Amino acid sequence: MTVNQVKPFHADHVGSLLRPDRLKQARQDYKEGKISLIERREIETEEIIRIVDKQIEAGLEVVTDGEFRRDWWHIDFLESLNGLEGYVPDHGYFFKGVETEPYNVRNVGKISFNPDHPFIKDFKEFNAIVDGRAIAKQTIPSPNQLFHPDIINSEIYPNYEAYAKDIILAYRDAIQAFYDAGVRYLQIDDVYLAALTSPEIDHDSGPYSRGYLIELALHVVNEVLADKPADLTVTTHICRGNYQSTYAFGGSYQLIAPVVFAKEKVDGFFLEYDDERSGDFEPLKHVPNNGAKVVLGLITSKHAELEDKEIIKKRIQDAAKYLPLDQLCLSPQCGFASTHHGNILTEEEQWNKLKHVVEIAKEVWG
Repeated sequence: MTVNQVKPFHADHVGSLLRPDRLKQARQDYKEGKISLIERREIETEEIIRIVDKQIEAGLEVVTDGEFRRDWWHIDFLESLNGLEGYVPDHGYFFKGVETEPYNVRNVGKISFNPDHPFIKDFKEFNAIVDGRAIAKQTIPSPNQLFHPDIINSEIYPNYEAYAKDIILAYRDAIQAFYDAGVRYLQIDDVYLAALTSPEIDHDSGPYSRGYLIELALHVVNEVLADKPADLTVTTHICRGNYQSTYAFGGSYQLIAPVVFAKEKVDGFFLEYDDERSGDFEPLKHVPNNGAKVVLGLITSKHAELEDKEIIKKRIQDAAKYLPLDQLCLSPQCGFASTHHGNILTEEEQWNKLKHVVEIAKEVWG
């Protein structure tokens, strides 16, 4: 088996894109029974074709389907696993100044991968649209998302160890299914790990300490990836929340860096560095030289104003004090629409942001 040459690109992006009104309306019409699933998917496919072309026109070598066939960056994938179901809780997630639409998943049985998971078909259709013109990246939520305290059912799983075992097996099966479908670049999005970096959240008052939870999160991902194919790139995006241009929490990566940056067996870390919330670049010293690439999220997806190129280049050079320049990459700090609601900017402004990433990357790395 050949060793994978598909690494994070110097100009990369996290994944989700703003849903056009036509797509939002089609998905709403389907929920209300006004159109069929076939009709909804036809509109989704037309819009995915359009935004794949737009990403390539922007100069990106890696493209996504914009997450256009889902409402949430995580729930659509998780609720299609065996042992989990979607439901409407009393409250959504609390972000800075806003509460999200209430929807979540809960554990209702033993967790395993569903061989008929809809994301497999979705990727095959997406990959056919890309047709070799770029690298087709698949994004899914990290297995660590299932350790949110509102999800686990203690009557089914009496402790985190038993819970983790089934999650690991489910994700191993998922990764193999994606690989068999043609995925060679997989990104796992991990808000849970980012929450463990936040000094605002008390992780030590419950039955498990913050230190234990960080080690467990590392164990889960590394066990999931233990037998991954050699030619499959897997990166992780450590996300601090992204809902209608707001965020959930901040905090330096230092709390997780000595464990996660040093030992997580991924090919790249997508890190949010678009403002002061994430602290400085010093935690990057824990990433092994010639190890995982670090994709610096220096361009914000939360507002339209284009960052000063020279300031971004200076920040890349600051990060290069801790890692070789060629081990660094550039991207927006997050997607543009982690949920169907989207961030507060226009589609044209979104494309301008992605072109900005490409232009700066060419000026820095050639």
